Amino acid sequence: MFNLPPSTLINKPLFKKAVFEKFNLKASERERFDADISRMVLLAHVSPSTISALKEGNEIKDFYVMQVALKHKDYDTRNILMLQKLIPQKLIFALQYEGETQLCIFHTRLQQSAWSLTDETKIPLNGLTLDSVWENLVAEIGQLDAKAEETIEEQILDRERREKLQRQIEMLEKQCRAEKQTRKKFELHQQILRLKEELK
Repeated sequence: MFNLPPSTLINKPLFKKAVFEKFNLKASERERFDADISRMVLLAHVSPSTISALKEGNEIKDFYVMQVALKHKDYDTRNILMLQKLIPQKLIFALQYEGETQLCIFHTRLQQSAWSLTDETKIPLNGLTLDSVWENLVAEIGQLDAKAEETIEEQILDRERREKLQRQIEMLEKQCRAEKQTRKKFELHQQILRLKEELK
């Protein structure tokens, strides 16, 4: 599955009840989690012991692939972030709903791939060390450029900054359309132009 070597596959179910009890989740967290997620399986373990050609990285010693069956496609990302926080391992999430899969990986922020057909979804293990494999996966899943001059972290933060600017521009444009006073409208328009200049 996902083009992973058979030697990495472990297929270990992770029961929601065990997660709830072990981490002592609040009722509201349980309800939110239960509303989105139907079941979880630790699908694979990628490490030098499961792929002998791979070397341990300075930072990444191993990671797991977790398969998460969703009850609907518009899930709450807080549930994935909570799982990432509760499980003290590096994780790649393969979120599945009705024959489609979305990959997620946490690196600085949660990175999400586009949805694709499960049969066509691959988790490529490119690199000689686990550090480079992980970085390539972050780039692949987060649609970033692993070969760019900026680091992956810089690209993630830059994209976040651009998205924030875009949201500000949209909000100001909405205010500008609704504004009746000419002077105020002009001021808003000037702010929009300044922000658009920052976006370039």
